[in-house]
Amino acid sequence: MRTSKGYRWLLCAAALGSIAGIAAPASADDLAINRFYPAPAGDRFFGAQSPYVAGDLTPHAALIVDYAHNPLVLRRQSDDESLGSVVSNQLYLHLNGSFALFERLLVNVDVPVALYQNGENPTNTLGISSPSGADFGDLRLGLRLRVLGDYDSIFQLGIGGYLWVPTGTGAFVTDGNVRGLPQVIVGGKHDRFVYSVAIGPEIRPDQNYFGNALLGTTFVAGGGIGFLLGEERNFQIGPEFNVVASMRETTRQSLNAEALVGAKYRFAENFEAGIAAGPGLASGIGTPDFRVVGSLAYTPKWKAKDTDGDGIVDKEDACVDVKGVKHSDPAKNGCPADRDNDTILDVQDACPDLKGVANADPKKNGCPPDSDDDGIYDDKDACPDVKGVADPDPAKNGCPPDKDKDGIIDAQDACIDVPGVADPDAKKNGCPPDKDNDGVYDAQDACPEIPGIKTNDPATNGCPGDTDGDKIRDDKDACPNEKGAPDPDPKQNGCPKAVRVTETEVIILQQVQFDTAKATIRKVSDSLLDEVAAVLNEHPELLKVEVQGHTDSRGSKQLNTKLSQARADAVKAALAKRGVSADRLTTMGYGPDRPVGDNASEEGRQANRRVQFVILEKKMKDGSIKKFEPVAPPAPPPAAPKGAAPKGAAPAAPKGAAPAPAAPAPKGAAPAPAAPKGAAPAPAAPAPKKVAPAPTKK
Repeated sequence: MRTSKGYRWLLCAAALGSIAGIAAPASADDLAINRFYPAPAGDRFFGAQSPYVAGDLTPHAALIVDYAHNPLVLRRQSDDESLGSVVSNQLYLHLNGSFALFERLLVNVDVPVALYQNGENPTNTLGISSPSGADFGDLRLGLRLRVLGDYDSIFQLGIGGYLWVPTGTGAFVTDGNVRGLPQVIVGGKHDRFVYSVAIGPEIRPDQNYFGNALLGTTFVAGGGIGFLLGEERNFQIGPEFNVVASMRETTRQSLNAEALVGAKYRFAENFEAGIAAGPGLASGIGTPDFRVVGSLAYTPKWKAKDTDGDGIVDKEDACVDVKGVKHSDPAKNGCPADRDNDTILDVQDACPDLKGVANADPKKNGCPPDSDDDGIYDDKDACPDVKGVADPDPAKNGCPPDKDKDGIIDAQDACIDVPGVADPDAKKNGCPPDKDNDGVYDAQDACPEIPGIKTNDPATNGCPGDTDGDKIRDDKDACPNEKGAPDPDPKQNGCPKAVRVTETEVIILQQVQFDTAKATIRKVSDSLLDEVAAVLNEHPELLKVEVQGHTDSRGSKQLNTKLSQARADAVKAALAKRGVSADRLTTMGYGPDRPVGDNASEEGRQANRRVQFVILEKKMKDGSIKKFEPVAPPAPPPAAPKGAAPKGAAPAAPKGAAPAPAAPAPKGAAPAPAAPKGAAPAPAAPAPKKVAPAPTKK
């Protein structure tokens, strides 16, 4: 038996007839009775808004389920007798999303759907009936601005609000009017404690409901406190409250108050699940006996901005654009340990912003001296260890007229700091020899006859690079952009054994083998799939690759298509196990629809039973995304008349012999090895440009 405190609407018996009021009468069920306003996705609490904005260009999304028991009950005032529940059960689903901008502005939208409502249809003279079924509620739009404080500050201030648009379609889910709720929000975080309080008026038109209930603008206050538990502080628990009080009346039915105790748990880095429950604490319209709330949210974890990635957040980093180290002095924290690179640490350097030398005097340690006593201080002296003469050119000031003593005066020396030789080219005069013109002087060039690049390794300095990092120099690497292994054949040296990457396809020179009429991959193909996975992981610019399954034409087309799809899915799963992101892979089983060989011959059927890896999306060097569509292979050649080859064609291979070799591999690539027994040969070259593209997958 509920006490009178739990009654959600107390109706005077004398008022069951019509009562004239100062406000316009409204339909009995044209009232949104739900007083639970879910906080924007990404906030700390279930109902209380937070003042912070989590992220920059960061999306947050949540599914929130809200159940209220007996939010609207009729009772007679004269004898306190219950007339029944108008709304006994009300179950909402909220589709809630928000978008954070610049760590300061949050845009929010909430789409409420009343999944289920019912009641007891109490007898009354006002024509009030209980709802049933599902209805859309009023669309809510939200905007919030962080005014003061950071995400983890103990005091944060924000302003924001909600605007409801009357999109509701049923009873007790909409007022039928636009209404708004501006709020001032205060909150913060200290160690494992978080809190938030939001207050403001909910502005709505004055209307009479049920003959005597005047509802209009209300005062709304909500808040919560939470405690962060666990080593990673991924578990939050704590109470919340919500109060809605009419600013026009002070009756029992004009005051709503609820409390919730809830918990939220963050998992899988960016996901959060929560549940809360609590009682109604007043008798106002819409206050339930109790409410239960559940949520599942995608909400990326907030991280303090660290521009230079040195582990020191920007607000504590004195050098936000340069990696540094922690320092007790705020002016040096996050700055390089030796800002002036004079090998004297800043904590011991009397001149941390000027290059200097060690000195026993702490007041001079690290400051520029005049080492050569030539009257030119070292910080202005281009030759601080050798006496020189003054010169208006900073590069020569304090240096001898022939600094490198190579017999070429500095005014004519293109390399005044390095001894060199005479050269008629003014740009090379006085510089050391560089036969291959690669910018690495011969004395330091490990490959003086071959143009190369500068490195810090004397053994490779001036030698051609190794683009793919397979320890085979590019000038000797037949596949310089793909990791490979050494091979005595210059055309295969440095190339993968079984995989090639072209503009539109990842070509395999062997075929994936399956058990007959099954999608089970044979063990013999493990090494091939290992190499395919390695190549895909080495080419992150291949954003989307379609794994295609193909069959020959024997048997049912429907079964062949199903088998080819299953095989493509099996290959995708195998690659995912090898570390390839499943998001980069799509699958399509084409069955017998895209032959590359003649299905009338065993060789042609073998060629048609294949797996291909076709590039659908690729990130170009300029950052743009290039999209491709799978292209149908060229039609297979017509079968030769039985028993005779076309004029000029090579004689047919004897029964059981291997098929004719594939077309030559691209220049610099290794020829395809013969396909293992029972496997399809390597796929044919891509179709010519004029071949019509195949229909894309739906």
